[in-house]
Amino acid sequence: MGSSFEEKSVWVQLSSMVLVLGGYFVVAGSMMAGGVNTLIAYVPLFVTAVVLMVIVLIAGHILAAITGRPEPRDERDRLIEWRAESNSSWVLAIGVLAGISCMVLGYESVWVAHLLFGSLFLSSVLGFVLQLVYYRRGV
Repeated sequence: MGSSFEEKSVWVQLSSMVLVLGGYFVVAGSMMAGGVNTLIAYVPLFVTAVVLMVIVLIAGHILAAITGRPEPRDERDRLIEWRAESNSSWVLAIGVLAGISCMVLGYESVWVAHLLFGSLFLSSVLGFVLQLVYYRRGV
């Protein structure tokens, strides 16, 4: 049995996120290691990553639509998405609590912002991976 459009869409989202935002974190990490500690310096990098993400997502979804017929989401798709989000949201919660703790402890805002963004990124990646597992294994 082939992959559904929804499963292909998850692959597109996961791949683009890992490639584009993974690249963002590599460059941002290098900048942070080099002593760049003002958030405004990361804005061009962030905007570039967002634009690239949109382009990659559009291209990936066009390819997914060409290779398979899009069908409406069904109850199984919604259950898989809900379960994956439910099981990955703890990463974001821990990141937010760590970010708040870092703010209280006086860490620079650039570190706090990247901690929060990183926890959102990791939570999303885990959610997509779990969706793929649930599509393959079943729910």
